[in-house]
Amino acid sequence: MSEIAVRHRVRAAVFAAKVAAVGPDQWSNPSPCEGWTARDVVGHVVGMHAAMLGPVGRSLSRAPSVEEDPLAAFVSACADIESLLADPSVAARPIETPMGRLSAERHVDQVASADMVLHGWDLARATGQDDTIDPAELEAMWPAVQRIPPKMRIPGAFGPGIVVYGPEVEVPGDAPLQHRVLGLLGRDPHWSA
Repeated sequence: MSEIAVRHRVRAAVFAAKVAAVGPDQWSNPSPCEGWTARDVVGHVVGMHAAMLGPVGRSLSRAPSVEEDPLAAFVSACADIESLLADPSVAARPIETPMGRLSAERHVDQVASADMVLHGWDLARATGQDDTIDPAELEAMWPAVQRIPPKMRIPGAFGPGIVVYGPEVEVPGDAPLQHRVLGLLGRDPHWSA
């Protein structure tokens, strides 16, 4: 199993645990993502998994919808991505992405896999769970989040309705690393419903 596949599997397990811990009455809770509920956060993550499959001629397997069963929908989408990552010829296939030409597996790693880390925080905040991001993830994210291009913060720059990162949220320079990362990603680390 490649390093990218292992990283996706670990991140998916962490995100799945958060999805599983959401109470039945919490799915409509607002999230730190403006206009999104807790269910919408999971729907977005599942949708990003689907978006990784399209460029290699695949699609999500038949599964319950996020509306019917968020956990089952997420687990099924992850299995589809794991199948892509397990096939070396598909994983290595070059595809065009908003970030340039990448292998399918690098696209998964930089988008759908990485998304689970940030959106895991969103889901945790929306539903009152532990929102601590793994310190190793934060350390790995820190160099890149300091160099987010301004275009990535422009709503609709990559298509109608697509917002990659919101405006930077000012965070003190001596704040914990998690707060600084979240601020650069457009999140208020002190957000609450």
